[in-house]
Amino acid sequence: MASTKKKIAWITGGGSGIGLAGAQALAADGWTVVISGRRADVLDQAVKEIGGDASAMALDVGNVADVERVAQAILKQQGRIDLLVNSAGLNVPKRSWADVSTESWDHVVDINLNGLLYCIRAVLPAMRAQKDGCIINIASWAGRFVSKMTGPAYTATKHAVVALTHSLNMEEFQNGIRACALSPGEVATPIMKLRPVPPSEADMARMLQGDDLGRTIAFVANMPPHVCINEILISPTWNRSYAGAGP
Repeated sequence: MASTKKKIAWITGGGSGIGLAGAQALAADGWTVVISGRRADVLDQAVKEIGGDASAMALDVGNVADVERVAQAILKQQGRIDLLVNSAGLNVPKRSWADVSTESWDHVVDINLNGLLYCIRAVLPAMRAQKDGCIINIASWAGRFVSKMTGPAYTATKHAVVALTHSLNMEEFQNGIRACALSPGEVATPIMKLRPVPPSEADMARMLQGDDLGRTIAFVANMPPHVCINEILISPTWNRSYAGAGP
């Protein structure tokens, strides 16, 4: 870490996948980590895996009252929030234009975009007061490259996350706040099992792994405050989108 001062990280979607990997990497670097997600049992198990000073607060990021409640609880307990990692996200199996319903569209937008906005708004007042803060928004390769594989809802929300991140930097740089859109290609996480045709174990072994993203999150978070890493586009060397499969 660039500083020995206690640093507080709040990670949504922290019970599994990229969020959990980020929490583990940050805890290993000495951060105090608070993870959030919808399932308390998953969070409890994740806290054991993270170790250190990790703790959990359950919430639904699509519920703005839930988000505000947890943000205020963290600020009350820890006194500050130095890092927000917006890792909560999802897709639906029936995702093509032919299959997507208005209900599933709304669900993807509520979590991937609205929930991310709610969390940012919840931490901004404290970060502005600190004149310091880092926000990492987990976007996607699909936020830069359109493909049929991910469907219109996921593709649209992840493009929006990238744009929102740059918009945030344009306005909040003067308050010492920096944001990064982290856009990975295929990552071997449980969300892969929700694809219409789940990838094979052999294909998943060649994807990015959770630890790869964990290290990337820690790299961004541990940069000194005068450094803003605006965007990271990262993929497996064996990138199936180059062969037409798409992440």
